[in-house]
Amino acid sequence: MRIVCPRCRREEEVSADFSWRPFCSRRCKIIDLGNWLDEVYRISSPIEGEAEQTVDPRDSPVN
Repeated sequence: MRIVCPRCRREEEVSADFSWRPFCSRRCKIIDLGNWLDEVYRISSPIEGEAEQTVDPRDSPVN
C-alpha cells in the first residue's frame, strides 16, 4: 500500500498493518499530535451554527 504522509508529504510503500499510518514515521505522528495539543489545528464550528448564535441588539442592556 502506498501512503503520502500528511505531515511531511513523503511517499512511502508500507504494509497494511503499518503502525504509524497514515504517517510515514513515529516522528511525524508525534509532531502532528503536538500540533493538536498546542491548538495549532482547530475544528471550526459549522457556519449554520453562527446564525443561531447572533444576538439581537434589543436584548442588550442599556447603560
